[in-house]
Amino acid sequence: MASLLPPQVAAMESFGEWEGDWRRALFPVEARVVDKAMDKRRREFAGVRVLARRSLRVLGVSPVPLVPGARGEPGWPPGVVGAMTHCTGYRAAAAARAEAGVAAVGIDAEPHARLSAEVLEMVAGPSEHDHVKLLSERWPQVSWGCLLFSAKEAVFKAWYPLARCELGFLDAEVELWADHDRAGGFQAAVSRPGPFTAVSGRWRIARGVVATAVTVDATA
Repeated sequence: MASLLPPQVAAMESFGEWEGDWRRALFPVEARVVDKAMDKRRREFAGVRVLARRSLRVLGVSPVPLVPGARGEPGWPPGVVGAMTHCTGYRAAAAARAEAGVAAVGIDAEPHARLSAEVLEMVAGPSEHDHVKLLSERWPQVSWGCLLFSAKEAVFKAWYPLARCELGFLDAEVELWADHDRAGGFQAAVSRPGPFTAVSGRWRIARGVVATAVTVDATA
């Protein structure tokens, strides 16, 4: 994940299942959020916050509770922006100081698997369908539908903290490209009025996981 982000963003990631004690890893106010959740959810919630606090430590910020907001977005301390993500066998967190010129960060991770036709229909507009088809012919070893989905998720995670409103899948049109069959970039054009109209990002596939990331400059 760190390779997808600029140096002023502190990123931490971990592969495999998190085996820690979820209660000991959380502040009491965080633990109450998942107290009645399934064990898998508790471990995901705690494991990614362990990484988030490591990212904060790199920035010189003391550990604090990271309580989710109304849409599940993490509540970062004042002056810090960031994002978290987790999927089966992977978790990551990224944070930056706003004074470093970063207005927002969006990261996402998904298992690298074929996206169903039904989900792709919801996620992609007509031009994106054509785009995914062409890329799939050129690079069949990459699940471009999955990558498109993840790229949009990363864009949405950067959008929401700034706009305080949701972005629909068809509100952002994404163009993907490959440097090789394991990494590349993307550009997203946002049609809905809000804090930014375009944002670029990077993607990488490693150990069966697709990771995507975007940053929004404070001057954007």
